[in-house]
Amino acid sequence: MSPGPGRRREKPFTIRALTRDDLDAVLFIEAASFPFPWLREMFEAELDRGDVSRCYVALVTPRPGDEEKREEIVGYLLSWFVTDELHITNLAVAPSRRRSGAAEALLSHALGEAVQSGAKWCQLEVRASNTPARVLYGKFGFRGIGIRRGYYQDGEDAVVMGRELGEST
Repeated sequence: MSPGPGRRREKPFTIRALTRDDLDAVLFIEAASFPFPWLREMFEAELDRGDVSRCYVALVTPRPGDEEKREEIVGYLLSWFVTDELHITNLAVAPSRRRSGAAEALLSHALGEAVQSGAKWCQLEVRASNTPARVLYGKFGFRGIGIRRGYYQDGEDAVVMGRELGEST
């Protein structure tokens, strides 16, 4: 995916586990990304799920010599790992950083970690109208496997997407 006009591709991203200290930045991205954003308590509950919950943030580190800037959280991915399946529950990137490669970095990291932990399948739901996300998931080998009618609070359908995982993920 090209970065688009006027946008440069930021690389590399640092991907690490989400912490409570990250929640203000994550909540800002959440509110800018979804019509019905999750509450702080919902993110805190994810952090309290233990080994089931796998939550990551993508960060951009300032370039050497740019001491005035600091590390910036530009996206996050939440998922559940149960038995041998990964379920991606939430993926978002700050509007000013979309098409920068952050979502790809997060998704690649999460899938790689899941395979290392023995996952054989990954599934997610995405708004039927969210074409950019569906294209992104398609690039990673996800395919539509069903529809959840009226899944979202506003009544929009979700497309269920899934893919098998293996060594080449």
